[in-house]
Amino acid sequence: MLDDVDRRLLRYWQAEPSLSPGELADRCGMTPGKAARRIARLQEDGILRGVGAVVDWVALGYAVEVSLRITLDKTQGNAFDAFMAEARKVPEVIELQTFLGRVDVRLSIIARDMAHYQQIYRGRILTLPHIADIEALMQVARIKSDQGLPL
Repeated sequence: MLDDVDRRLLRYWQAEPSLSPGELADRCGMTPGKAARRIARLQEDGILRGVGAVVDWVALGYAVEVSLRITLDKTQGNAFDAFMAEARKVPEVIELQTFLGRVDVRLSIIARDMAHYQQIYRGRILTLPHIADIEALMQVARIKSDQGLPL
């Protein structure tokens, strides 16, 4: 379990991931060595999986994001695994989620424009195996996108 020092360390790092190890240690009121040991333990325990960059897809020319809710034809035992294996190969699929219920899978797809999305949809998505039903939801606006936890 996390103690108050671990929570403080994660809270500061989530808020400002560009902090150097020394700055992070100063803000948390500990030595750089102690902070480094705690970070290493959080990584070993699988709590801290990594530190990465947040890329603005729109700034890179990907103006369209579509969420596809897919129901699979599960009459064949390998339907789920076969679908997931092929869906992972589509570079424009930026997120794959699985669900319990009528919808089995949700794909988030990015595209430069609607023509590009149609190419992806017709050429890559509709060729994925075992699709029984598919519903497209086009994103209009992202209101909140925060992966930080309230620590």
